[in-house]
Amino acid sequence: MRQFKASIPRLLSVVLALSSVACGRSAIVGSALPLKRVVVYRNGVGYFERGGVVDESEVRFKMRGSEVGDFLATLAVIEKGGSSVKAAAFPLRDDTQDPKPRSQMTFDEKNDLKTVVLSLDGKEHDLQVGYVAESPVWKPSYRVVVRPNGQADLQVWGIVQNLSGEDWKDVSLSLVAGAPLAFEAQLGVPVIPERPTVTDSGEVIASVPHAETSLNGDGAPPPPPPAPPADADGYGYSFSDDPMGGDSGGMGGLGSMGAGRGGGGAGNAPSKPSAHAKVAARGPTSTTPAPSSVSRPSVAQQEQARANPSNPRNLRSLAAIAQEGGTTRYDLPLPVTIPDKTATMVMLLAKPVDGESIFLFAPDGGVPDSTSHPFRVARFANSTGGTLERGPIAVFEQGSFLGQGMLDPLPNAATATVPFALERAIAIDQDRKYDERGERVAKIENSQLTIERDAVTQTKYRIKNGGDTEAKLLVKHPRINGARLFQPPKDTEDNVGTQSALIPTKVPARGSGELIVDERTTQRRNEDWFSVVADNAVKAYMQDARSDRGVVAKLNAVWSIRDQIIALRTSRAKLAQEQVDISRQTEETRRNIHTIEKNKSADALRTKLTTRLGEMATRLDDITKQLVETDQKLNELDVRFNEGLREITVTEVPAPKP
Repeated sequence: MRQFKASIPRLLSVVLALSSVACGRSAIVGSALPLKRVVVYRNGVGYFERGGVVDESEVRFKMRGSEVGDFLATLAVIEKGGSSVKAAAFPLRDDTQDPKPRSQMTFDEKNDLKTVVLSLDGKEHDLQVGYVAESPVWKPSYRVVVRPNGQADLQVWGIVQNLSGEDWKDVSLSLVAGAPLAFEAQLGVPVIPERPTVTDSGEVIASVPHAETSLNGDGAPPPPPPAPPADADGYGYSFSDDPMGGDSGGMGGLGSMGAGRGGGGAGNAPSKPSAHAKVAARGPTSTTPAPSSVSRPSVAQQEQARANPSNPRNLRSLAAIAQEGGTTRYDLPLPVTIPDKTATMVMLLAKPVDGESIFLFAPDGGVPDSTSHPFRVARFANSTGGTLERGPIAVFEQGSFLGQGMLDPLPNAATATVPFALERAIAIDQDRKYDERGERVAKIENSQLTIERDAVTQTKYRIKNGGDTEAKLLVKHPRINGARLFQPPKDTEDNVGTQSALIPTKVPARGSGELIVDERTTQRRNEDWFSVVADNAVKAYMQDARSDRGVVAKLNAVWSIRDQIIALRTSRAKLAQEQVDISRQTEETRRNIHTIEKNKSADALRTKLTTRLGEMATRLDDITKQLVETDQKLNELDVRFNEGLREITVTEVPAPKP
């Protein structure tokens, strides 16, 4: 369906054109059948329902030519007993004829008005006709009055504009918070598609055709089903008493499609009616089975249907409107009157809810000072039983107007936090730091250890309250994509859809406070078995009571070998270092002996150095022997360690503890 903005110019042009003639302004869709019900949506369409007792042979509807397609596409005829409607006829424009001079045109021709005729049988009908036509969207408006002790009063108002071309007098009005799929149909426009051209080129066969073979066939195809018998009125079929599977009271089948009241289809969850309007949260409708029979009811069944108007028959023309899953409908309990070209404001709901006035730190590029000061916000829970649409909201407290905000679409049971003013008595700054913490076994496979570590981002908010009362504050923290909150404060709201978290904190009067937000992302990497990180990760796995006990026993044995290897490696490293030191000292001692070799007075010193050189040579021989033995032992332990790892496979590990 075209949007209301696009339809205004055309609507106004028709209004101006028709206002200058004596017949007055024409309705978008008009009829002698009284208007009984109007349902206004938020997608540029409205559902209109007319009804009354008719004993004529036809019912006429006059409408603008552009509305014929929508009217036919959404037409629903409902009868509480009586005979069926025979047909709906409408004129077509003949483009083959020359257009008439305007002076010879009728009022309808000048204003492109068309008439759709519902043909009846002349008998009495308790008739209701529903259809969809363009209509301005209704607009919600809200009031919230904040009370002490976490309570608030919520009011929901709806602004309805009537530009239909006729007065809505004592109609049953419903407003739907949702936008069902609706499009502009062109059923009133004749379409003659192009056909392929076939020429006669003789009997020459250009190629040999392939034959078709059917296996396990049983001969000729089954005969076609017999045609349904035509009734006395010339109909070949009729609908069953309730083919839509809807409720049998009130508006009948049309009610089950969400356009009428009652509507007891599957998934409906109406809330308790308030003092002003009934709110119904609509769930997904069930799939409607097709009628199992196309035969016309017997005479006895027809008489029973006439005597029992609670079991209506209906057409299935409003299937596009039938899908109201997730929407909310407001049914006004009393009839209303809205003259043409006027707007009215009706109260839809008034009820107490949980709510309060607090502070929200949520930097906004459109409010420069919001990077260092929080907003004052009204925060309340939607306990109305239905969805609240986007609209302006006025906030009051202690008899005073505090400010205005904009309420985003709010599902039932969700909580709204609506900024309405900036609070400069509270100042906030922040900084961040990054780190890596923790180590966990992620996988052990093919003697390869894979560990997980947390990349930690900590954001510190420093808050200073210059007010005389304690400040209850929510910090809207922008979430790092893929990160998780680590040990967040109580009552933190992690909003995945908006990639943010609302984190509560309190700051004393004339005081300061800090809020640290810890976010962690998991990183995986292969790790050396002999690193400190690997030791911490494996020991944490072995100490976790949730770990596989068989794997833990094998790891204990392997880790004992690992400890021996580390001890021997440490010992070997010391021996190797000592070997290097003694070799250096040996070389230095040899040089010293060579220096004093011809000095007779240094015999005692030469003797001392020679003795030391022998001791160092002996120690070098001992170190070399120990290194050989250590290397042999290390080689053996390395083989044992690697063989032990081959027997260990870990593909599933306990989830990390918060």
